[in-house]
Amino acid sequence: MIKQVFLVVLGLSLMASAAGQQLPQFSQYIFNSLHINPAYAGYKVDPFVQATYRSQYVGFPGAPRTFSLNADMGTLDESMGFGVSLLSDQLGPTKIQSAMLTYAYRVKTGTNSFLGLGISAGTSEYVLDGSVLQPDDPTDTTLPEGRLNTFTPNLNTGLFYHSPRFFTGLSVFNLIGKRRLEKEDIALAMHNYHFYFQMGGLVFLSDEVEFKPSFLIREDLKSPTNYDINAMFLFYDQFSTGLSYRSSLNKNHNQHDSLNQINRKALAAIMDILVTNNLRVGYAYDFNLNKQHNYRNNSHEISVGYYLSDKWINGTGNRNF
Repeated sequence: MIKQVFLVVLGLSLMASAAGQQLPQFSQYIFNSLHINPAYAGYKVDPFVQATYRSQYVGFPGAPRTFSLNADMGTLDESMGFGVSLLSDQLGPTKIQSAMLTYAYRVKTGTNSFLGLGISAGTSEYVLDGSVLQPDDPTDTTLPEGRLNTFTPNLNTGLFYHSPRFFTGLSVFNLIGKRRLEKEDIALAMHNYHFYFQMGGLVFLSDEVEFKPSFLIREDLKSPTNYDINAMFLFYDQFSTGLSYRSSLNKNHNQHDSLNQINRKALAAIMDILVTNNLRVGYAYDFNLNKQHNYRNNSHEISVGYYLSDKWINGTGNRNF
């Protein structure tokens, strides 16, 4: 049993390293794009706080677990946005923790349209905890002992445009900091650039129902290009539900096909409900569709958000995207 646990943990860790240390993914970014774009800060105008927890491959030893806490608000004239983001992402013996402050400047480009330029700055900690490993041979000198960690400064930036029925955004993460993070001659992680491009809209179907199609492209220049295609429906401006399809485009055709398909195809069922004028709750369940789907459990993601004021009720806040 110990050997199996060790192999699973080690295997997951190696996959993360091979993928260029991809930043953690969320399915519910479609309701709060601060996860992927600092220029989104202040979009809702209302001060908003959201906690999100994601558990992938439930039941597997060393499976990824991610927690984030985001808060942002906009000025009354919607010209600026401010935010703060905390993140903890654990995968077996490895962990990434970050704390970022965000500022966005928003230019009014039309009667009800804005273009935001955002920047977030802070620090990221990369950790490798050797005590989590349980090898058959405890005398193996190639394994790390104890907790190894290192810090690097971090900087993200982005653009976000929106009108009442359309939005698009482009952002870049990990702009500064060491590209290769090491401690005691042990490579802990790769701090690679990550690019995000998103676009979507809101299509009127009836007074009670609206359709929210969107897509997201993720690129880190090291691993296959990931993309999401989302189809959501909004009912009575309070309840959203729909599906998200996630896949990838492989840029290296020399790799073996079985490796290319690892964690690259999934279908997520997503819902979000405005329980009160201030409280919203979201949930996502991801089904793996790749060749290994029979050998992996699926993923759960839950979020709880709270608006600290009710400008939206008076028509001065944004909640469409």
